[in-house]
Amino acid sequence: MADIPSTGHVGEVRAQRFAMRGEGIGERSSAFVAFARQQVDAGRKVVALYPAWRSEDAERAINFARGSMRTDHVAGIAVDLSPLALSLIADQLAYLAPYLPPGMVAALCDELPRHLLAGAWLKTVSGLSTIPTSMRQHMGSFAPSVSFLAYCAPTARVGRLRPADVSRTLPFRPVQPVQLLCSTPDPSITGVFDDNLPQAIQPVATRTLPVQPLGPVYWGTSRYVEFVALSAHPQALAYAAGAIRASYCSWCGEPMSGRPCPFCSADSPRTGAGVRTPQTSRPPVPESAPRPQRRPSPGPAQGPAEGPAEGPAPGRRRAGPVPSDPPSDGTPPPPGGRGAADGRPTPPTADRPEGAPFTGRALWPGTPRTYSR
Repeated sequence: MADIPSTGHVGEVRAQRFAMRGEGIGERSSAFVAFARQQVDAGRKVVALYPAWRSEDAERAINFARGSMRTDHVAGIAVDLSPLALSLIADQLAYLAPYLPPGMVAALCDELPRHLLAGAWLKTVSGLSTIPTSMRQHMGSFAPSVSFLAYCAPTARVGRLRPADVSRTLPFRPVQPVQLLCSTPDPSITGVFDDNLPQAIQPVATRTLPVQPLGPVYWGTSRYVEFVALSAHPQALAYAAGAIRASYCSWCGEPMSGRPCPFCSADSPRTGAGVRTPQTSRPPVPESAPRPQRRPSPGPAQGPAEGPAEGPAPGRRRAGPVPSDPPSDGTPPPPGGRGAADGRPTPPTADRPEGAPFTGRALWPGTPRTYSR
């Protein structure tokens, strides 16, 4: 819900855009309200993304749609990302929407930015207000040879561009192979960017896209090169979706990973109701995955046995299957007590500076694939 055109990186799948243009708020929000009414009447729910730094018109349009239809099937999600990153996230969510319930789509609005490296090279930060900056950085903007690298995902921070430290100071490295998207209003100023950031990220492909109309508004200057680095691995989106741990809302029943619920605003999950993958869509166990083995039950205390174990002693009842040994490579077991044969990937931790490789992970059959033209 902003003037943020599609990047086209997810092929023909694109989220519906509403530029919010017009003389008054009624004219600016009429197209979205008509779209929301059509979707709700068809039995669907709407997840509306809008930039947190340009939110007034979008919030009023969402509230008007909810109030006029007297429904909680329209959820508004504020995303604090640059225009290029927000455009990519919106199309990725549109690609995943047929595979996931609306509550999980809303939860991915916070999860997907954790798998991106997004930001911009800036000649000056004197007009930057969307990312915190220091007085020293503002004063450094007046020096002719100083430039900056500002990141908005997965964390928001600004630092001076020092060529020797670019690779070491990256806040995140997407899982290989990496694709790099970039855009700029002035192609003549990309020399410093081209000499430093691509060498640190090592992308397999780089795409130059048209400039986003709201890019100068977000970065506070027209002398910038905006970029997004993402994993081009075919299981990247499925892994991000599998990293969410959600529970059902106690009021509307939608999965939610945070509070309050994005649809009905309820602040409590249903007791003991975690979101689980249906039995019909459980991922298959790969042939290379270790399978749990039963330990032989110990016999009576009579010293070491001279032959292989024959099972429990007569007259004794087995208490139940004994859990298998942990993997021999030292990998800790996944949370919740599930063994490796469960086939689900372990979610990434928030403090990990680099994405984990996908080798050996079993995911849902028919998982969505990321690709570019």
